[in-house]
Amino acid sequence: MSALKIKKGDTVKVIAGKDKDKEGKVLAVKDGRIIVEGVNMIVKHEKPSMANQQGGIVNKEAPIDISNVMYVHKGTATRVGFKVEDGKKVRVAKSTGEVID
Repeated sequence: MSALKIKKGDTVKVIAGKDKDKEGKVLAVKDGRIIVEGVNMIVKHEKPSMANQQGGIVNKEAPIDISNVMYVHKGTATRVGFKVEDGKKVRVAKSTGEVID
């Protein structure tokens, strides 16, 4: 797979699906799917375990496809591109041309 344009810790905006227009921080990225804080919440029944002594019904985030989100730069959603600067590949916000990281 090519280089992913969204990384853990980025702020993203959902552009498709039931949670459209919600924003949140990326908690995890894996196999073209991401988990965004407070987005795509599901109800899960969990057995008691060492981590969760009580067990029961738990609300948690489910993964969504990476194509359904856009990177948020300075309060606005923007596309992300790549550029080589000083021999290093960096992410660039398409709307402003500024280097992200």
